[in-house]
Amino acid sequence: MPLTPFDQVMAALDALHARDPRHVSVEGESVPKELWHAGRMSVWLEKLHEHPDERMRLAVRGQHLQRWEVPRSEYPEGRVGYLTWRRDQGQRAGATTAALMREAGYDEADAEAVARMIRKQGLGREAGSQAVEDCACLVFLEGYFADFSRQIDHDHLIRIVQMTWKKMSPRAHELALALPMTDAARSLVEEALAG
Repeated sequence: MPLTPFDQVMAALDALHARDPRHVSVEGESVPKELWHAGRMSVWLEKLHEHPDERMRLAVRGQHLQRWEVPRSEYPEGRVGYLTWRRDQGQRAGATTAALMREAGYDEADAEAVARMIRKQGLGREAGSQAVEDCACLVFLEGYFADFSRQIDHDHLIRIVQMTWKKMSPRAHELALALPMTDAARSLVEEALAG
């Protein structure tokens, strides 16, 4: 039985994710980091939305696509450098995902809608863009925050948590507050939210 266009694109995205030379250990198994990240994005989407549509599911799965190819270190230090890198990554991931969709038979409107979601255009107004942002924030809090918090100045970290929180939906806030966290991480989040 031939794959549906949706299944073709998901398989193509995961094949690209699997090329990530960086690996993480998941239950004793070495997994390409980006493939793990994409899987966590999809898991969070299912918790955020009862019935996410195909476009939303593809956008969430493609959001971190091939990030290792253009590392953050190739951009200047500081907020402007980070935002430029993140914007460029979103444009690349959006364009690649849209191209895979066209190849699988999706029309231009669907492909461009997914690219916009990945670029997070319409954040706060468009459900797909908000889903991408919410999932990215939840994956960050779940999988990266504890290590990240040990590398960043305390006051800067508080501001990052506050900015992240402002971009999240009420449902994502609920899920974030239910995450298992170390006492140190939880106290940082509580301090940020009280400020």
